[in-house]
Amino acid sequence: MARIKMKTVREFNETDLKDRLAQLRSELTKLKIEASKGTLRKDSGKVKPLRRDIARVLTRLNEMKSK
Repeated sequence: MARIKMKTVREFNETDLKDRLAQLRSELTKLKIEASKGTLRKDSGKVKPLRRDIARVLTRLNEMKSK
């Protein structure tokens, strides 16, 4: 999955953001499980960008709440 830029995140509506958040969290969970098993080799560099993408989506959702 490609990295999400904040410009792109701002174009989504709330339901799209929630769906995207669920996808990102499930992918992060899969990577964490693989890491705990010791089978995470080539995808080890995807954890940090995924966490940042989740943070971007959560930031936008909080911005939408405060408006």
